Amino acid sequence: MDFKTKKRNDLLELLKTDENSGLTDNQVEKARETYGYNQFNEEEKESLFTKIMHQLKEITTIILLFAAAISLYLTITIHPDDFAEPLVIISIVILNIFLSIRQESNAEKALDSLKSLNAPRANVIREGQTEEIDAHELVPGDIISLETGEMIPADARILTSSGLKVEESALTGESVPVDKDPEMDIPSDAPLGDQFNMVFSGCLITNGRAKAVVVATGMETEMGKIAGLLNSTKKATTPLQMRLHELGKKLSLIALLAGALIFVIGYLQGETMAEILMTAVSLAVAAVPETLPVIVTITLAYGVQNMVKRNAIIRNIPSVETLGSASVICSDKTGTLTQNKMTIKELWAVNHQPIIAKDDYNEDEEQLLRLLSLANNATIEDRDGSEKQSGDPTETAIIRLLQERGQEKTELEQKYPRVHEIPFDSERKLMTTVHELDDGFISITKGAFDRIPVDFSSQIGEEAIKVHDEFAEKALRVIAVGYKKYDTLPEDLTPEELESGITFAGIIGMIDPPREESQEAVRAAKSAGIKTVMITGDHIVTASAIAKEIGILEEGDKAITGAELAKLSDDELQATVRDYAVYARVSPEDKIKIVKAWQANGEVVAMTGDGVNDAPALKAADVGTAMGIAGTDVSKNAADMVLTDDNFATIVHAVEEGRRVYENIRKAVYFLLSCNVSEIFIMLIAVSMGWGVPVISVQLLLINVVADGIPGFSLSKEKADADIMEQKPTPKNASIFSGGLLQKIGVQAVIFTIITLIGFYVGSFIDINGTITASHDVGQTMAFIILGWSSVIHIFNARSKESIFKIGFMSNPLLFWSALFSIAIVLFVAIVPPVASIFSLVQLSGAHWLLATGLSIIPLVVIEIQKAVLRKMGRSF
Repeated sequence: MDFKTKKRNDLLELLKTDENSGLTDNQVEKARETYGYNQFNEEEKESLFTKIMHQLKEITTIILLFAAAISLYLTITIHPDDFAEPLVIISIVILNIFLSIRQESNAEKALDSLKSLNAPRANVIREGQTEEIDAHELVPGDIISLETGEMIPADARILTSSGLKVEESALTGESVPVDKDPEMDIPSDAPLGDQFNMVFSGCLITNGRAKAVVVATGMETEMGKIAGLLNSTKKATTPLQMRLHELGKKLSLIALLAGALIFVIGYLQGETMAEILMTAVSLAVAAVPETLPVIVTITLAYGVQNMVKRNAIIRNIPSVETLGSASVICSDKTGTLTQNKMTIKELWAVNHQPIIAKDDYNEDEEQLLRLLSLANNATIEDRDGSEKQSGDPTETAIIRLLQERGQEKTELEQKYPRVHEIPFDSERKLMTTVHELDDGFISITKGAFDRIPVDFSSQIGEEAIKVHDEFAEKALRVIAVGYKKYDTLPEDLTPEELESGITFAGIIGMIDPPREESQEAVRAAKSAGIKTVMITGDHIVTASAIAKEIGILEEGDKAITGAELAKLSDDELQATVRDYAVYARVSPEDKIKIVKAWQANGEVVAMTGDGVNDAPALKAADVGTAMGIAGTDVSKNAADMVLTDDNFATIVHAVEEGRRVYENIRKAVYFLLSCNVSEIFIMLIAVSMGWGVPVISVQLLLINVVADGIPGFSLSKEKADADIMEQKPTPKNASIFSGGLLQKIGVQAVIFTIITLIGFYVGSFIDINGTITASHDVGQTMAFIILGWSSVIHIFNARSKESIFKIGFMSNPLLFWSALFSIAIVLFVAIVPPVASIFSLVQLSGAHWLLATGLSIIPLVVIEIQKAVLRKMGRSF
């Protein structure tokens, strides 16, 4: 129901309440039966068991569990004393599930934070008596009283008020407290920020007092609607999660096809069912890159650590990579793109030209600033090196300028002591103070330009209108001031006396200025192919002016208000969303609508915000980004990332880190799958040729976990390429194999397959040493060493598109030493008899070792030659 447009008496009659006596106890009970308690519904949390079941449904996990089951069956029936293989496979599954659950986002806390915004107590009139009750007991129709400093307990229509100002930034995003007026006529399409006869649950009374009638409680309040949006808004799957899921499906398909093929080959060759099953287990193990989930987690975690150093705290780990794919940043204005500090930019003293606030002042301009500072209740103090502000932001801006001019407000007040004050009133939009001078008294009136009594038909009045309009075109908030002198303190200290016949002194124009780094950050984002969009609760003129100055609103771009946006259907917005760079005076529903419109166009959206009104959109965005300083707990808990410095430039730095993370994950995929794919081909070719199984499953596990895993972990620390922020964002639907990665994996897999089969064949069928004769065991040992070592050495190919000799082996010391460690482990397993027997390895001759070493370095040589050729052709590897 549209409570803001109804006449007061009609509203009271509709709610069946009385302004003076309130509801009866019987009415309260009936209302509670209808509306329930003034509290929010809770979203059901996902249990740990459900999370584990989700992980068990992953395709790669199913493959490994299937392999573990077959291995366990064969162990029980054929090798009852050797449970090593099934235990290793099951351990890997458990480890991956544990790490996956750890990397999921923490349980949703947004609703708990919303509940904390509900005022715990409320002053209500019932049965003609004023009483204090728990806020959750309020019902529509209750008459409540509100005082300065109180949190509003429910949505209410103001009945009477005095000097009422309300901080509504949590809902509207506007940083300046709003003046309320119960008598104002409000249009039906007015956004929340312009509903001056209403107060809303969870907002703060900063000045004055009021009596109001409750019109909505619980989930029906504006804050409750946001809670409902949080419940209904589901977090989208990240691009990385989608790509890894697709990778899992492809690997499972390869494993199934290879398994079917190996079954047919084994059957045709007359092998026993046990032998076929053992080969199938080996193929399943070969198809799954067991350490990839762990490497991805470590890479993401390292990205999290780096982002902390850059003032960004990641709450949802996969969002690190998602940031790297961001193609649109929807940014709040206040405090993110701007300084969240009202600042005087220009001032005009009567009979002079307007000047920039930082220019030199003449006496009239100095007097103008003194007058504004005296009629002012704000203070700025230096406490232990930090600035402590008190008062309205517009008044604080005046005191800050006074201090920058080398004066202190306390000195002015001592010289011109205040003897009387008429406080600011939202109806008059003025305040007046009276001060004692050496030769009499002076009254100073400060407030809205159109309320200062000035003869606008005079030359001064015409000039004042002209300057005011110039300031307004620059989106400056204008404050005017005038004065009146007395020889003695007047007996009549009413507004009618003090605020009439005054001398107009001039006006000032102020604005929340852009951060110095915002313009460069927007430019850097544009260079990286990222569109920056401003979404704010502020007025469209102010938002557009800031957006133009920063570089967001360029030629051809449009600005639109929430009221205009409401007239567009979802399809219309999706078709035209690229036309708009500024959205002003928007609602929480509008913000979700904007985010989803961009997402419908295939874009990856990062959304910033600090208020409760931003929380649903933060949750709906691919990367929700909350402000750490000005942000509410609700916005932080709904977000994936929190900026500790509330700075837009930090988001751009985070995007760069996200791109580095994603590229390192792609390097890990290249590094691991080159070996895994080759293992499948090695098995298939050797078995189909009748040579037997070249590598058994326990050997493959050691290669995949040790030879691949240990060096792979250190890929997380690889530095970003120099041109990473000059590349376009990775499309949301792009495969993890895009950009030629699949071809690179194919080339490397072919090399691995050839050199391993050569070593296996030589070891199995050719006598190259008089003491160690060719045998299947020797061939398996050769295949194990070559596949293990070449896989480790391949890490130097995967590190960069540049030559390893250009970037240097030691540019990533952890990777270099972990590679040597893995090579040493493979050597240790092969030459220490007790360990070698566990893995079915046998002794080799010096000639075998020399051949294995030579074959193992071939992949590095081939890829280095390929990189050199591509560079000469002007192409990147």
